[in-house]
Amino acid sequence: MGKEKKNYSKRPAETFNKFRSFFQILVCKYFYMIRLKLVYRLKVEGLENVPADNEYIVCPNHLSTLDPPLICGVMPRRVSFMAKQELFDIRFLRWWIDWLGAFAVNRESLGPSTIKTVMNIKKSKWVFGIFPQGTRGVPGTIEGVTKGFAGLAKITKCAVLPVGIIGTNEVKRLPFSGQIVVRIGKPIPYCDDPQEMVSKWIEAIQELTGFKYVEAEIKNN
Repeated sequence: MGKEKKNYSKRPAETFNKFRSFFQILVCKYFYMIRLKLVYRLKVEGLENVPADNEYIVCPNHLSTLDPPLICGVMPRRVSFMAKQELFDIRFLRWWIDWLGAFAVNRESLGPSTIKTVMNIKKSKWVFGIFPQGTRGVPGTIEGVTKGFAGLAKITKCAVLPVGIIGTNEVKRLPFSGQIVVRIGKPIPYCDDPQEMVSKWIEAIQELTGFKYVEAEIKNN
């Protein structure tokens, strides 16, 4: 029999251990943060709004591939982000994002394994992170928002922490040539109405970023 394929979507709480914590700190809080501060003059506002416990879901807007390591570097706790299943089919990338604490998800459907993993993250000292837009958006606008994050907040009884990101879409290489601003809003308590949570998140992100919400049909994950 061949070697059984590892399941990267259903992760036990033990996955989020001291070894992955060390790796994420090393990569995101040192390697990436040096670059972000030197090249992009990173500015972070609202850290006082981050709850002391891990009873919340980190929900930023999404502009570029820099966003996940940026958020992992900024947040006080380690953050486990969803990553599309296809990324785990690429050998080196699979190893890299696995050790950074990401887990696989089918973006078309948030199945039982996703819910179980999010619950297991809550049992650890980490927090769960998700981009409500699902994919990278157009700078200056907020669009493509899904309801999945609000549904997970309801199921896990976690608040939603809105995080506004500005400037990661601009590729810069020279020192102090860019500007990234991260603004953390006040937690949005979970409720029984996912649509209400979606609306509150959109309102918060508009205020934090100055971006304009583009009306579209809100998808169900």
